[in-house]
Amino acid sequence: MIYLDHNATTPIDEEVKNAMADAFSLFGNPSSGHSIGKAAKAAVDNARKQAADLIGADASEIIFTSGGTEADNLAIIGTAHKHQKGHIITSVIEHPAVLNPVSWLETKGFEVSYLPVNIAGTVNPDDVRKAVRKDTILITVMHSNNETGALQPIREIGRIAREYGITFHSDAAQSVGKIEVKASELTVDMLTIVSHKFYGPKGVGALYIRNGVDVMPIMFGAGHERGIRPGTENVIGIAGLGKACETAGHNMSFRYDHAVKLRDKLFSLLRNALDVRLNGHETLRLPNTLNISIRGVIGNDLVEKLKAGVAFSAGSACHSGTCKPSPVLKAMGLSDEDALSAVRLSVGKDNTLDEILSASEMIIACVKEL
Repeated sequence: MIYLDHNATTPIDEEVKNAMADAFSLFGNPSSGHSIGKAAKAAVDNARKQAADLIGADASEIIFTSGGTEADNLAIIGTAHKHQKGHIITSVIEHPAVLNPVSWLETKGFEVSYLPVNIAGTVNPDDVRKAVRKDTILITVMHSNNETGALQPIREIGRIAREYGITFHSDAAQSVGKIEVKASELTVDMLTIVSHKFYGPKGVGALYIRNGVDVMPIMFGAGHERGIRPGTENVIGIAGLGKACETAGHNMSFRYDHAVKLRDKLFSLLRNALDVRLNGHETLRLPNTLNISIRGVIGNDLVEKLKAGVAFSAGSACHSGTCKPSPVLKAMGLSDEDALSAVRLSVGKDNTLDEILSASEMIIACVKEL
């Protein structure tokens, strides 16, 4: 099996596995004052620093969560609860972990502006500025899109948010660990980090909250994680996240170059043999992500036909025999036909050129059969 679905999840790195194995002996509660508890707390503190170092933050600004969905909900709903009412700005291409809590807040009386994107799948900062109102309390725009890899103009949006004194959150689930992400340079107040997107374990994530930014908890219990996120810390998972952050930082340049080389080779091979269009920006996207429409086929059919040989994702959701095109691709202006024929291929650090050659051959052969 050739795995080309790294935007969905990644295998756990060997160094991360080793760090987690070591943490299994740290069974103490990090909140306990005895030596066994303090050993567990030391592991959590070390991981907090590893995560902070990766994004150029202070360890005190990292809050551990159960994953990206909780981190997004904490940032969005925690900000809304602080204000009780107001206006939120987001984009139409956000992950459901952002769109669903924002939509829920609309039922509670908050107003939301959903910004459009261009054909490359990016938000225009001028649209952000135009959407700002006196009662705007939050802007939440993803750093990179999970389907197309499109990189958003976060620095520019951050400057606008800071100019108007608006809290700014960015879901960086797909970008942290793949490209350099420095919180202070992006001018964000909150940033979502997801471990399993860069060779760490599932079920653990983090939310960067800039010092001085107030967020109310959305769950209630004891005073863990600065009183913002209750619950005894997942020491083993957190140790894995921390190690994944450390290894990503050390290998960023190599992983980036490797991903671009394989991604572009794959695109070249498919483009030369099939009628394809690139969905998203040619260069301003994640190094590992290739989203293309292969005209004449349905993406889900291709995924199903090749499921024993190549693992990748379709650009549409199919239920009970009916396929619905990706809202992200539709927002970019694609026709139903092109959106339904879209597939996402996302390479990883362990993929080889031989795998890319083999995968392209299988995809080409399958398309010609369909």
